Amino acid sequence: MRFVWQFLAVLVAYAIGGIAVQAVKDNDWLTLVVGLTSAALVVFVYAWVVRRTERREVLDVALEGAAAKTGWGTLIGAGMFAAVIVNLYASGHYEVEGLGSVQGAVGLVGFMAAAAATEEVVFRGVLFRIIEEHIGTYLALGLTGLVFGLSHLLNEDATLWGAVAIAIEAGFMLAAAYAATRNLWLAIGVHFGWNFAAGGLFSTVVSGNGTSEGLLDATMSGPKLLTGGDFGPEGSVYSVGFGVLLTLVFLWLAHRRGNVVPFGARRAARANSTATLPR
Repeated sequence: MRFVWQFLAVLVAYAIGGIAVQAVKDNDWLTLVVGLTSAALVVFVYAWVVRRTERREVLDVALEGAAAKTGWGTLIGAGMFAAVIVNLYASGHYEVEGLGSVQGAVGLVGFMAAAAATEEVVFRGVLFRIIEEHIGTYLALGLTGLVFGLSHLLNEDATLWGAVAIAIEAGFMLAAAYAATRNLWLAIGVHFGWNFAAGGLFSTVVSGNGTSEGLLDATMSGPKLLTGGDFGPEGSVYSVGFGVLLTLVFLWLAHRRGNVVPFGARRAARANSTATLPR
């Protein structure tokens, strides 16, 4: 029953935040404020419902060290996407025409923060964490990563390959990040850093949702295998490659810290551990 209550609670917060952000999407400054508020709301609801249903302190979203962990995650996510863009730029498939919109980038901070927090709480905080207790880290990573990728088929310019790519480079990688650190702040930061770099900095299509108006005025062209086509660079083999590499790094850290739950162990993962950040 705890799974049902936790899932329903965060889903309600997810819906409220999504409706609120959509209502102000034409005002970048309001989107910033409402988006950040929505992100805080869903984390608060997650902490509240887990505390009520599991009778424990919810250290995976503890406020102590939250800023540092989110900051490190943001750097990792943004750096990963920047590496994709560097490869596209070097091969002549990404061109910068000039400066874009600072105000548009400001709005995307709020929008991407809301998306990152809500999706990480739902997919990693609730789904992955609880499923992992029953079937182990690897099967839970594969299952929830696949569900995460397929959920992107609902996007405007979605493709099956794009959904599979998201599952591999993001669904698997973010679950591995949570397994390695037992902390949602890092996963939220990685997710936010990736999405904001894609839309807010490099002005590319994000997950088949159309081109974003970010800091750079840029164009992208070339084979879909490299650029991702209408789905955006997340459908690029570069993104998949870097995502796989980062997944392996996080899984190595999870093994090193004893955070991998074997299949059949039926024990809770150390969501309350004091695991440190990668260093």
